[in-house]
Amino acid sequence: ETETATTTRPDPSLTDPPGPAHKHNSTSVSPTKPEHSTLHAPHGPRAGRRTQREREKEGRARIQPAGGALRPASSSDRRDRGAGSQGRRRSKMRGSRRPMGAVLAWVRRQPPKVKAFLAVVAGMAALVFIRFIVHDHDNLFVAAEAAHALGIGVLIYKLTKEKTCAGLSLKTQDLTALFLAVRLYCSFVMEYDIHTILDTATLAATLFVIYMIRFNLRSTYMLDKDNFNLLYVVVPCAALALLIHPSTSHNIVNRICWAFCVYLEAVSVLPQLRLMQNTKIVEPFTAHYVFALGVARFLSCAHWVLQVLDTRGRLLTALGYGMWPSMVLLSEIVQTFILADFCYYYVKSVFGGQLVLRLPSGVV
Repeated sequence: ETETATTTRPDPSLTDPPGPAHKHNSTSVSPTKPEHSTLHAPHGPRAGRRTQREREKEGRARIQPAGGALRPASSSDRRDRGAGSQGRRRSKMRGSRRPMGAVLAWVRRQPPKVKAFLAVVAGMAALVFIRFIVHDHDNLFVAAEAAHALGIGVLIYKLTKEKTCAGLSLKTQDLTALFLAVRLYCSFVMEYDIHTILDTATLAATLFVIYMIRFNLRSTYMLDKDNFNLLYVVVPCAALALLIHPSTSHNIVNRICWAFCVYLEAVSVLPQLRLMQNTKIVEPFTAHYVFALGVARFLSCAHWVLQVLDTRGRLLTALGYGMWPSMVLLSEIVQTFILADFCYYYVKSVFGGQLVLRLPSGVV
């Protein structure tokens, strides 16, 4: 009332003509707001808010056609908008109810021990499935080498097309070239078969990747992130090979080299995992490469496990006596489980439609 009293002026036609009486009346009568003004012209902040809401409501009830002129929204337009929103809600609900998405969501909610148990069960189920569909288990070893070569091919495509080696560990490539060279030597002096040809092709591709990273694309190499010390894996593998190696009729040097390449292959991916742990973000081609390594390790492990089962343990004695047969199986299992965590997040990102893989803390 005070605000309206200070802003409202009396109608000049109702006042007295100018003169002393007029001055007396103007000073004695305080200007008040006419009663009818409150019915037709509301003032104050509340009225302004009501008017603003009404204008917004009117704006929502109108649409802009192609011609540019505004027209009121018809009932068909409202039905179309309602049907569109309902369709989006239904599609979202269907997406959330997909079996694979529901399974992954359930697995994420489980504690680490349950996840480890589920991984073991899934691995055993995969072994049983492979045993029934693959009759010659030597083909698994060939498939493992082919998967590794495919991963190297993905790296070569990345280096030649994108002209960058960001996210790649040069130290992992050095370890890969080292154990491939030693294994190739053992293949020439101990056995010569199709594995020798596959190892030769894989070694040549790995050397090309090393050349591209060291010379052509060195400016994009993440030297500060690739900080894994190679002595931490090379020296223990060499010492273990001196202690535990095959007890066959071959030369002692060849047997030690064979054991060294088996042990080194099991841990050769550790520098790459360390680099991804430092960056927390894995670009697509690097993720494809590491996933291919995981598939290769799993197929190789499946080859050894199924061979032992088919021969009812005779393969262990064929490899030699002592701890060497057990160390071979342990090496295959270790390198499989090293990559199992990464492969889980890779599959999760692929089904989620994410191009860039983001690793949470504590992974790998």
